[in-house]
Amino acid sequence: MKRSKWKGPFVKKYYLTEKFAVLPRNYEVTSKIVGLTCNVHSGRTFVKLNITDEMIGHKVGEFVPTRERFVFKKKKRKN
Repeated sequence: MKRSKWKGPFVKKYYLTEKFAVLPRNYEVTSKIVGLTCNVHSGRTFVKLNITDEMIGHKVGEFVPTRERFVFKKKKRKN
C-alpha cells in the first residue's frame, strides 16, 4: 500500500556519520543518504546495503530479498 502524497516520503532523522545504520524496509531513499552503507533486515538476517544514486525514490526493502532463490535438486546419475 502506498503512502499518501500529502504526508510526503517516510524519512527519519538518522546520524549520517554512522557507517552501519539500521534502516527500516519502508524507508524511502533520498539524496541525503546516498553513499551510506546500512543494514536492512530481510526477515532472518541483516543485509549490508550500499545506497547509490539509482535507488533515489525507491524503498529500501525493494533491494533486500526476503526469500531464497528456488533451485531444482540435481538427480543422481545411474551407472
